[in-house]
Amino acid sequence: MPVATDLRHTPLYDAHVAAGAKLVGFAGFEMPVSYAGVAEEHRAVREDVGVFDVSHMGEVETSGPQAADLLQRVLSNDVSKIDIGGAQYSCLCRDDGGILDDLFSYRLDDDRYLTVTNAANRDTDFAWLAEHASGHDAELRDVGDDYAMLAVQGPRARALVAGLADGELPARMRTTRLELAGFPALVCGTGYTGEDGVELLLGPDAAPGIWHALLAGGATPAGLGARDTLRLEVCFHLYGNDLSEDRNPIEAGLAWCCKLDTNFIGADALRGIEPEQTLVPFAFTGAGIPRQGNPVRTEHGEGVVTSGSLSPCLDVGIGMAYVPVAAAAPGTELEVDVRGKPRAAEVREKPLYRKETSG
Repeated sequence: MPVATDLRHTPLYDAHVAAGAKLVGFAGFEMPVSYAGVAEEHRAVREDVGVFDVSHMGEVETSGPQAADLLQRVLSNDVSKIDIGGAQYSCLCRDDGGILDDLFSYRLDDDRYLTVTNAANRDTDFAWLAEHASGHDAELRDVGDDYAMLAVQGPRARALVAGLADGELPARMRTTRLELAGFPALVCGTGYTGEDGVELLLGPDAAPGIWHALLAGGATPAGLGARDTLRLEVCFHLYGNDLSEDRNPIEAGLAWCCKLDTNFIGADALRGIEPEQTLVPFAFTGAGIPRQGNPVRTEHGEGVVTSGSLSPCLDVGIGMAYVPVAAAAPGTELEVDVRGKPRAAEVREKPLYRKETSG
């Protein structure tokens, strides 16, 4: 059901239309929000294997003798810890510690890195990096249009992709160059669902062939709706909801990826910070579905829901919210105002969804 807009299209747009996807505008792209239905696609990823088109994400290549120095200046994690073929999560911060984006960087060669940005921040991230590149012997290139990106996720994801590959798949948080069904690809052991799997960076012309090979192998096409419910069940942050320029990594629970001794931009502001609020996962204890922006009331003050949905696996309303630090302990009772109706909830431990174990 295509929409008449001036939105950009990924290399798989025709495949989405042919599959009957429900298309929506997202970050300047016309993207599939669902095919058969969010809950069905969500469960396919939890139980078998799903494939997502995430070609709307941005990519920036940083190369040259001082590429690592430049990235270390702007990224919150310790870039020196990434070896060749490694991957690392980090934040991009303003001088005051506000979060500009959260992103993954892959070290391709000794002095060459590929950083994947959130779709809505493609242009602003590149501009920020370019602004701070002065004085570094490094070259920045916006290579977003050079790549299509697919996320293959679920218990059977690795086996499916391995059947198309000419070599061994990378371990988690590693990258490897392989051929898939005859097409060159950068295969990354990363994902956004809480399931095992890989993300594939390909040439745009290769994307349709790989997509159809994955579907022929039994992968369920999954849209942005299921991507959101999957990441929320395991409490992965979403920029624009849980992260923003008005929030810092400490209150967002991301202190673990902020290595202050590297003196990245924003580190000075974050040193010794004692946040008044912190991001917590929660679940409703009765009826209702939380949504972004819902007010939260606690015995210790007010907060706000940043992400919320009905969990397809838990069959209850779940979400994440900023609440006073004193109200952050698991088991703390919350009251969420959903369109004027108070809904009972409680703070839970991360992740909200855990796979059942046998034996």
